[in-house]
Amino acid sequence: MSRRLFPLALTFVAVGISASFVGPYLALFLSDAVHAGPIRTTAFLIAAPVAGVVVSWLIGRVSDRRPIRRKLLIAAALAGLAGTALTAVVRDYWVLLALTVTLTALAGTLFPQSFAYARQVLQSGDPKRAALGISTLRTLFSVAWVGGPPLAALVLAAHGFGWTYGFAAIMYAITALIVIRWLPEVGGASGDRPTDLPDTIAPVPPRAMLFLIVAGFTVVQTAGTLAVQATPLYVSTELGGTVRAAGLILGLCAALEIPLMLGFGALTMRMSSRTLILIGVCCAVGYHAVAASAGSIRVLAAAQPLNAAAIAAVSGLGISYMQDLMPGHPGRATTMITNTFTTGQILAAPAFGLAQTYGYRLAYVLSLALCAVGLVLLVSARRARVAAPEPEPAALLPL
Repeated sequence: MSRRLFPLALTFVAVGISASFVGPYLALFLSDAVHAGPIRTTAFLIAAPVAGVVVSWLIGRVSDRRPIRRKLLIAAALAGLAGTALTAVVRDYWVLLALTVTLTALAGTLFPQSFAYARQVLQSGDPKRAALGISTLRTLFSVAWVGGPPLAALVLAAHGFGWTYGFAAIMYAITALIVIRWLPEVGGASGDRPTDLPDTIAPVPPRAMLFLIVAGFTVVQTAGTLAVQATPLYVSTELGGTVRAAGLILGLCAALEIPLMLGFGALTMRMSSRTLILIGVCCAVGYHAVAASAGSIRVLAAAQPLNAAAIAAVSGLGISYMQDLMPGHPGRATTMITNTFTTGQILAAPAFGLAQTYGYRLAYVLSLALCAVGLVLLVSARRARVAAPEPEPAALLPL
């Protein structure tokens, strides 16, 4: 097992760097390099995450049925290599849109499928430390995002978008080589599925519980996305600060997330992931309440430990929590959670439009309400499990 963990760690760093090089600058790329107008840019920014959710959903269903996860990782990495390499030179809007909803969407499955692969590897060693391992790997992805965007900005300023997408393509190529050279196929389709059950009847939570959990994570992720989008404008228009001050606040949060993510992962040895996630959502409620009533930049900065704790708990433990609930379906479980972030990005767009119209403080008020709803949904999920007479067949459950 240990021989696979280092290559896995390198995979998460490479995937994180590739995503961080192009993700933050997509709108700028469409505006400056493709010269797409507001309507076409908006359509592109909606189509990209929608396609990602659909493709991840399809791959997630397939990935747990047969021992093909390594092949899926290679296919996703090669799709990312082709997609970013072509984007480095193509400037036709419709061709780029076609690449985005196909190759780029397939490349997006690298994130959930890597976590599913990691779960199977960790589960074969010490299952009690699986949550800590997943949280550590998630931290590496965050570390890549800390350094990726600033480095991409330097490359972009010096050489343009062709180089940034070209660098991302190199990262995908490295990922493919790592998987091909050092990551063998895991033993079974689902690694830790009980051997005394048929393949189509692996234990899963009741459908109502899954719905409540996914809905809860989705609204919390929506709130987090909305707050990040609103922070620069909130600081500059409502609190009298500068864009630099907003950047420092966001950087402070990102710096705090990393040790907190590792800390929450270590706490899973003593507390349940569910309890820690609920604590994290409570921190989110507290943060958005403070941010919505903040009268100065100092107050907003002082609240960043709450914000970082919320992100660390929800993002760092959400994957392992769902994997624990669906031990026979790591691919589907991981995809369900990672898709909540993408869905949150889509849902945050109209909420941000309201904040643009009525003031950016409203963004935090809406985020506060969303986190409160998410807390209620996640607490209610336990009752749905208790009320259910027995688990339903996995083959009949939606992803």
